[in-house]
Amino acid sequence: MQLTRLLLSTLAASALTMVPAVHAKTFKWASQGEISTWDIHSQNNALQNGIHAYVYESLVYYNSKTFEVEPQLATAWTNVSPTQVRFTLRQGVKFHDGSAFTADDAAYSIQRAMAKTSNYGPYVQGIDRVATVDANTIDVFLKAPNPVLLRQMTELRMMSKAWAEKNRSVEPKDIKGTDENFAHRNAMGTGPFTLESWQPDVRMVLKRNPNWWSKMDGNVTEIVYTPIKSGATRIAALLSGEVDMVLDPAPQDLQRLRSSADLKVIDGLENRTLFLGMDQFRDELVGGSVKGKNPLKDVRVRKALYQAIDVNALTRNILRGLGKPAGTLVAPQVAGWSEGVGKRFPYDVEGSKKLLAEAGYGDGFEVDFACPNNRYISDEAICQAITAMWARVGVKAKLRTLPTVNYFPMIQRSEASIYLLGWGVPTFDGLYSLQSLVRSVGPGGDGNYNVGKYSNERMDYLVDRIKVETDAPVRARMMTEALQLSNDTVSHIPLYDQVIPWAMKKNVDLVHRADNRVDIRTVKVN
Repeated sequence: MQLTRLLLSTLAASALTMVPAVHAKTFKWASQGEISTWDIHSQNNALQNGIHAYVYESLVYYNSKTFEVEPQLATAWTNVSPTQVRFTLRQGVKFHDGSAFTADDAAYSIQRAMAKTSNYGPYVQGIDRVATVDANTIDVFLKAPNPVLLRQMTELRMMSKAWAEKNRSVEPKDIKGTDENFAHRNAMGTGPFTLESWQPDVRMVLKRNPNWWSKMDGNVTEIVYTPIKSGATRIAALLSGEVDMVLDPAPQDLQRLRSSADLKVIDGLENRTLFLGMDQFRDELVGGSVKGKNPLKDVRVRKALYQAIDVNALTRNILRGLGKPAGTLVAPQVAGWSEGVGKRFPYDVEGSKKLLAEAGYGDGFEVDFACPNNRYISDEAICQAITAMWARVGVKAKLRTLPTVNYFPMIQRSEASIYLLGWGVPTFDGLYSLQSLVRSVGPGGDGNYNVGKYSNERMDYLVDRIKVETDAPVRARMMTEALQLSNDTVSHIPLYDQVIPWAMKKNVDLVHRADNRVDIRTVKVN
């Protein structure tokens, strides 16, 4: 982050044009997943975060073409000191109820993201406190210099303090529990769209905010989002014109979609890595066949499970090219990745059997295996194939699959012995993955998705250093060491980096993003 950043709102908006009402357009899109809540600090999920951004805005946000940080509700930021950053807020911004957006709202929103029930710890890591300077200025005080603060803040969306207090939503909904607050099913932000209605697992409708402070390239005035679990049904909806776009077409449908005169497919490598996590803290696995021991605590067993998986077969036969085999926890677009740390252990069935025998499990064992069935490309089929591969080396995985809204709370309660997870990196920096996935569980977002509770003293030291290191070459070397340590200790089993195709009507124009997020500001329905 530069010492001083001063960008005026007029510059940010100068290239944008307001679309006349006569060209009002509805954009209807679908994917297999559903959001779990409208509480913007409750569950950290990529699909959900992207949809929340239609209604709620952050102080800074990414340019969808360059992924450089740009002003949003803040117009400028300045380093008062290495641990004090001053944000100048955009004036004249109104919430959807007509109330003014002020420094009190900004300070409250960041502090709300720091609450115990929030899942946004990785985005507030390093923040000590927030103070209002005046009605249009806040100071963010850091525990130590933070080289990725602005990238973290792209996901810290702003909520009205008065609205939250009035509606008993001062703290985020605890996604691990069943209690609801008002913010769970209702929304009130400053963004370009307002939430008109939400029927979970059925339909969501958003309407253009006529009083939005900015202008956009796109011409969409209404959004209709429909979660459709069945891949065949999603494609049928696209072919019939029921929807304009499908975020996640099934691999087997792509050739037909690409050859259609009425449709187009655009794709690219996502900054998301799919991997398996493992329970490394229980003394005995729940539902497993081994009594009095946890086989997954043994690195030889973890490596055996890794080497029993033929990832090339998964990406070729199931994903049909929509996956690139990965050897570490981050994708190539993420700072910290290198060819060295991205190298996989070889697929080796006999080597896997040998490792299991050395660990005392020559006859194999039974183990619980959980997967989502509507989150990632062919996720259930991938897990079924892995189950069959493990069976060849004597490991009998008892597969259970759940929809996303149930799956994520379940694994965050550490109720799965082995689980599938896809991890995108909104900051495009390896710290986000390292802190969340391999740092020992602790405060401030440490290990917030380390649900298998892997713990390594050297890893904790490296991650804590990476958080505050401002010397770029030194920081890069430490990220490389941390990722290699993750590989060597088999903290997780990396599978592949996801390739994401978007299928849409020919009359839809938009910007394809590596974070699989549909930026509604760029969408045109011609």
